[in-house]
Amino acid sequence: MAAISSLPFAALRRAADCRPSTARSAAGAAVSGGVVLSVRVRRGSRSVVRCVATAGDIPPTVAETKMNFLKSYKRPIPSIYSTVLQELLVQQHLMRYKRTYQYDAVFALGFVTVYDQLMEGYPSNEDRDAIFKAYITALNEDPEQYRADAQKMEEWARSQNGNSLVDFSSRDGEIEAILKDISERAQGKGNFSYSRFFAVGLFRLLELANATEPTILDKLCAALNINKRSVDRDLDVYRNILSKLVQAKELLKEYVEREKKKREERSETTPKSNEAVTKFDGNPYSMRP
Repeated sequence: MAAISSLPFAALRRAADCRPSTARSAAGAAVSGGVVLSVRVRRGSRSVVRCVATAGDIPPTVAETKMNFLKSYKRPIPSIYSTVLQELLVQQHLMRYKRTYQYDAVFALGFVTVYDQLMEGYPSNEDRDAIFKAYITALNEDPEQYRADAQKMEEWARSQNGNSLVDFSSRDGEIEAILKDISERAQGKGNFSYSRFFAVGLFRLLELANATEPTILDKLCAALNINKRSVDRDLDVYRNILSKLVQAKELLKEYVEREKKKREERSETTPKSNEAVTKFDGNPYSMRP
């Protein structure tokens, strides 16, 4: 079964140290405000720090986010999908409520790419869409904006090549403006929190633009002020997860086919047994050929 690498303890510790953001995400959903700290200093005594939290100021816990997801989508999910979805939700919760988090379209493209590949082959397209909606809503974000922004980025990337992809800063346009904003924020001029989904979003842009030269990713990372080593590491993890997921789905497919064959064989033998019982009239000699 596919499984996402466990979060390191340091990531959990960083999440515990994060201050909740008071800004609203670009997705239009309100981010819970931070805990207000007030400091009173008295002569000859130490500073007294008081935490004042009002209703709605404290971000939800991981358990609350998971519960919101389960409340929104109540139907059972096959374990091969459920296990990975639950781990993704935990990781994205920690990203979502970091002090430096700010939604952007590249992040959305990365998540949509991961989700669609994870849920490929799901028995019902309607359920797959409902799960997506429940997942994003549980994070207090807008599932429709995720889809719309991902589609916008994909359409733009298809019209690009390696060089034009990297030269976004010299051109005007809606997507170019998004990338310029990311570059500025990543440079320290605003909130930016790099994540694995962002790395996958970059990879998807290169894929759609048919930018196969290895140097293009180097140049794009430099233009966006993103650490290339982090991107390489996360893309390796992503590819490894996909490989394991494909193997798990193949095993599941083989299992389903074997069970289906067994049921068909049992259904074929059952009528013959019934026929033999029907012909038997109670006289053992009547069973002779």
